[in-house]
Amino acid sequence: MAKRKTKFMCQECGYESPKWMGKCPGCGQWNKMVEEVESTGSTRRGAFANTGNTGVTAKATPITSIETVSEPRITTDLNELNRVLGGGVVRGSLVLIGGDPGIGKSTLLLQVSYQLAKKAHSVLYISGEESMRQTKLRADRLGVTSDNLLVYSETNLQEISLTIENTNPDFVIVDSIQTIFHPEVTSAPGSVSQVRECTAELMRIGKTKGIAIFIVGHVTKEGSIAGPRLLEHMVDTVLYFEGERHHTYRILRAVKNRFGSTNEMGIFEMKEMGLEEVANPSEIFLEERSQGASGSTVVASMEGTRPVLVEIQALISPTSFGNPRRMATGIDHNRVSLLMAVLEKRVGLLLANQDAYLKVAGGVKLDEPAIDLAVAVSIASSFRDKPTRATDCIIGEVGLTGEVRRVSRIEQRVQEAAKLGFERIILPENNLGGWTPPRGVELIGVSSVSHALKVTLGG
Repeated sequence: MAKRKTKFMCQECGYESPKWMGKCPGCGQWNKMVEEVESTGSTRRGAFANTGNTGVTAKATPITSIETVSEPRITTDLNELNRVLGGGVVRGSLVLIGGDPGIGKSTLLLQVSYQLAKKAHSVLYISGEESMRQTKLRADRLGVTSDNLLVYSETNLQEISLTIENTNPDFVIVDSIQTIFHPEVTSAPGSVSQVRECTAELMRIGKTKGIAIFIVGHVTKEGSIAGPRLLEHMVDTVLYFEGERHHTYRILRAVKNRFGSTNEMGIFEMKEMGLEEVANPSEIFLEERSQGASGSTVVASMEGTRPVLVEIQALISPTSFGNPRRMATGIDHNRVSLLMAVLEKRVGLLLANQDAYLKVAGGVKLDEPAIDLAVAVSIASSFRDKPTRATDCIIGEVGLTGEVRRVSRIEQRVQEAAKLGFERIILPENNLGGWTPPRGVELIGVSSVSHALKVTLGG
């Protein structure tokens, strides 16, 4: 008879302890240790013992003698998803998709299942949160119908493994991993042990049979994927589906990808018939820009290999308190404080008694240094209450001495700005040579922040 033992495990990092602790020694978080009761019999150990691809013990081999085969990727009809995945879906890969409730994770995967089924691929959609009839109602609303798309409502991992064995699909969708449980693990579904063991079993199935598996993961109120941090290390790709409930646009980002870049971004729009990809996001982010308003600038930011034009807004207002506020949405708060210090020290703007509020319009998050100059010009424009020209696009990195430093991929940025009708591009002086700008665009090279403010605001 199998014995049972009790241990305590951190829900954040998976640290194990024989006794309960208020503070986890692994990650330093408080009140994250939960009790786990597990079986120590040999049955459970055998269930996950074989995680290889062939079941044969591998031997050490020189890397020069290992043969590789370039396996073609399987593409969907959503080019935005293909770009984020690195060109398409890789057979045998394990993809984890996380996002807030109601953001559209299930809708996206149901549409992708239909697109793959139309290409004669067999898809098994496993729903642990909805019945098969509920899934059918959502599929009818999205216009999803195909004999190659199989729907299965189950939460028992052993039954799921048996169904995958019998149907032998090309793709498997698991919605969601927090609802799946292994009967030999005594803890509740969604716990650290259950999520870890279920993911390990799905990984074994996918790698052994060459099945691409998509897993939906719940997120915590902080926005990270719920469960142990080990979950993100086990899978091949981690995608985050972002957006706000009050906006119809959704952003798909890759934070881990073993088969492609992690800098790509896919943009979708939620409509009545499901998600539609946005081919030109720059037009979307600039369509509601106010003309003649101070504190507004446009910057060409690179999201992976794609240039995206977004609007940066700043509001500078006097404060009667001794400690002025610094708030930023879509930009790092520390970067805003740094740029305001440069403007105060190198340009002479008295910002110590001013509240500063900055925002990237459209809900986009920018984290590259090429947006520094546009942020600085936005702050100065709002402080002086002088608007910039509506046809100006500002690009550049700002140093602590007030200099404007060169940025990468300047040619793609300028071409995107010219395509949307911008007539004047303010860019670093060192980026002017070595390439041919498009016609009808005036390039103005600046060497310092004060020089850029004279060009954009005058005086």
